Amino acid sequence: MGFTYDPLWKLLIDRKMTKEQMRTELKISPATIAKMGKGGNVSMDVLERICSRFNCKIEDVVQYIPTKE
Repeated sequence: MGFTYDPLWKLLIDRKMTKEQMRTELKISPATIAKMGKGGNVSMDVLERICSRFNCKIEDVVQYIPTKE
């Protein structure tokens, strides 16, 4: 699988914020949010903006899921 952004989605729930609110506030494109929903790659700049906004660590945003071989 690679990566999951489930920690971010849980963080948004805890902060009572929608994905759309985060996207608008942090100027993240809809395509990037869609990539995140599918566990895709996003730029370090986007991850930095999210961590800065929520004053959190990267592991609070993204989690590595080892691929089964």
